[in-house]
Amino acid sequence: MSALKFSNLLPPNGAWKEELVSYLSEDVPSFDVGGFVVGNDEKEATLNCKQTGVLAGVPFVDEMIKKCELSIEWLIEEGTLIEVAKGSKVPVAKVKGPARKILLVERTALNILARASGIATESRKIITLARKSGYKGIIAGTRKTTPGFRRIEKYAMLVGGVDTHRYDLSSMVMLKDNHIWSVGSITKAVEAARSVCGFSTKIEVECQSESEADEAIGAGADIIMLDNFTDEGLVAAAASIKTKWQGTKKFLLECSGGLREENIQSYLTNAIDIYSTSSIHQGTGVIDFNMKIDH
Repeated sequence: MSALKFSNLLPPNGAWKEELVSYLSEDVPSFDVGGFVVGNDEKEATLNCKQTGVLAGVPFVDEMIKKCELSIEWLIEEGTLIEVAKGSKVPVAKVKGPARKILLVERTALNILARASGIATESRKIITLARKSGYKGIIAGTRKTTPGFRRIEKYAMLVGGVDTHRYDLSSMVMLKDNHIWSVGSITKAVEAARSVCGFSTKIEVECQSESEADEAIGAGADIIMLDNFTDEGLVAAAASIKTKWQGTKKFLLECSGGLREENIQSYLTNAIDIYSTSSIHQGTGVIDFNMKIDH
């Protein structure tokens, strides 16, 4: 069996390709004067990585290159940690075609690589630190993604080695405090959700106390998110809940928020099955790339 490639997650056609066309259209809504200046002479450009990071976003750049009738040869495989010495750069790909089309795709392609690689890099750091600390569970992102850019950000999480968590509101039911306050109880919320989502969709409930967790488990929730617990309180509650329901109900425990590179050693416990964090994708830095015409 050939090696698994994340690019195979993307269908041959679909909304993701339309999104890329819209990105290009946004960047040149009328005339491209720079393109007029350079014309259609055949050129070759080098795409360089200028700082250490995990390469991600390759299939999206590939599709943009294709849309602009260019060719690209990648010199480094997606998912590779590229080590770049300070002040230097590492060639990542070669792009060939008419000069004006190279310059048309340049900035948008670089923006995608920069953002995707930044997320993949931070994801790789966090999962690596988690494993070094002895944590065996799942590290996941969140739904706090950039509107219009979610697909690329979720894809980058996978390249970095973490779980994407639910993709959107339709992927999994998550009942939070506002849902529960609106209907009056956790039990009512879970029963209403199950009546329409069926057996194939998981239900997660945000709980702010051990008693709320017990109610959610009793009502049939699949995942319990323990929210607003102290570090010590979280470990104690997780152990108590799992002991109490052992052998009677199957569920996963999740903790959301608060996880960062600097506190990972003291924060993680194997009593929690899933840690979800937006720190791997919201407000993360980018990886610097450039594209230069060979001359």
